[in-house]
Amino acid sequence: MKNVILTPNPYRDKNFQTVRAAQKILKDAGVETKICLPFEVDRNYDLPRDLRFSRLDRELPNAEMVICFGGDGTILHMAKAATRRGIPILGVNIGTMGFMAELESTELDKLAEIAKGNYTFDSRMMLDVTVSRDRDIIFHDICLNDVVVTKGAVARIVHLAVKCDGVQAMECGGDGIVVATPTGSTAYSLSAGGPIVEPDAQNIIITPICAHDVGSRCIVTSEKRVINVELTKNARRNAFLSVDGGKAVRLNMGDVATIQKSKLETKLVRLKERSFFDVVNAKFKINL
Repeated sequence: MKNVILTPNPYRDKNFQTVRAAQKILKDAGVETKICLPFEVDRNYDLPRDLRFSRLDRELPNAEMVICFGGDGTILHMAKAATRRGIPILGVNIGTMGFMAELESTELDKLAEIAKGNYTFDSRMMLDVTVSRDRDIIFHDICLNDVVVTKGAVARIVHLAVKCDGVQAMECGGDGIVVATPTGSTAYSLSAGGPIVEPDAQNIIITPICAHDVGSRCIVTSEKRVINVELTKNARRNAFLSVDGGKAVRLNMGDVATIQKSKLETKLVRLKERSFFDVVNAKFKINL
């Protein structure tokens, strides 16, 4: 292992203490590293002058692994760029939940195993998301966790129709819906009443958010299904679509969001042998 990118979330890793310690452990193990910020920071944020930061777009083409320091959001932010280049990701949790992270910040010594090649990969299903307006595609992206269609900040109801392979599967009024991967089943979908699904499963989970219709229930479909979401005719206002918590796209009447399994898969690095259910039990106990 020659080229490893370290991407610390500066708002989580205070004074970059965790990434500094990780860099030293990896250097002592013979692994070359570069520190890159996973996103642009506020202009008034003072970066330490004793750390050298490289540009992520320059380092990614030659990287063999990306190690993210932060919460699940940091991993989600990096997943798209890394996955498009076939680069695996290892997460170090400095956040609150950290379902996707392999290590806690207290387990940095295990990073030395990377130099020995003592790691495996978990392949995680992703979703391909397209929004069409008339005959034009106005939005396209991939996601690891979920696609969320909501009413926005205003206290009102949004009416949505959901089709699976062109057949009506759900029509509900409420705060919106979440269309999630198994990886994303423990995120927003779970909070909205959806099921916990093993991350190596191949399913698409459709979960209504605060549905006003008591008959609206979560649906778990095959990964082969093509999901269409659109505003129904009685919807008077816009809805908003966001992918993995990113910037929202406004949906108008007539727009169609098409969601299906992506051809790409995110590779998560594993250094420990543990059951997914051990992770679920540990994370929920911590946050009770």
